[in-house]
Amino acid sequence: MPLETNGRLIEPARLRTLLGAAAGRFDVDSLAECESTNTELLARAERGAPSGSVLVADRQTAGRGSRGRTWLASPEASLTFSLLWRFDGGLERMSGLSLAVGLAVVEALEACGASGVKLKWPNDILHDGAKLGGILVELHNELRSDVFGEANAAMAVIGIGLNLTLPASIVSADDFALPPAALARAVSTMPERHQLFAQLLIALTRVLDRFAEHGFSGLREQWQARHAWQGLPVRLLRDGSVLKEGVCLGADDDGALLVRTADGVERCLSGDLSIRPQ
Repeated sequence: MPLETNGRLIEPARLRTLLGAAAGRFDVDSLAECESTNTELLARAERGAPSGSVLVADRQTAGRGSRGRTWLASPEASLTFSLLWRFDGGLERMSGLSLAVGLAVVEALEACGASGVKLKWPNDILHDGAKLGGILVELHNELRSDVFGEANAAMAVIGIGLNLTLPASIVSADDFALPPAALARAVSTMPERHQLFAQLLIALTRVLDRFAEHGFSGLREQWQARHAWQGLPVRLLRDGSVLKEGVCLGADDDGALLVRTADGVERCLSGDLSIRPQ
């Protein structure tokens, strides 16, 4: 896939034409390289960047995944970006946001012709059980002032990374908690990069608007339908050690993982837990 004339893989002006009615919801900046789109966008948010700000980078030199893992993005083999989104109400209303974002990503990939793409609680995108992408949501509390006084608000910096193809540098799946996958294997015709990005932003607009109004409960049914291990026997792990075994019941209205074990239904919210099929 050739570079655009500005020397970067994403041309914001071209992207705007594909966003249609949603174009006014976003302010997109494209960088050739940065340490981390989440870190840079958070800094911009603290300087007053508006909701809907998007930062996409061809290369991240210190990209971050969940639990502090490093995310290394190869320019043409991946699409990595961060989105700033603000919500009314405090952080207590943000339960299940990473699951909602995952749903938006899968819906966008489906709109691009992908099949077999599923969700893994709480923040992974899978294809045939392998990791196609990941999500990192960082939440911060804000105070908003208006004529009625001050009110709590929530600010989310949403980082999304997708493997479009698998670079030759990946020689073994043994180096990963889950083997890597790529979008190229999930579609019959690979979408053009701008078209894919536009579909992702359009889906995020739709899902985040619904989340703002109804919380995760308004999206739970759609998420369950795309959950990779719904109704299947699973193991819950922490730092590689098995804590519980049972049948995965999906997520509740707050986005907590539900697993039926020998001791009853376990409700899991901790981000340091991993789930694996038995």
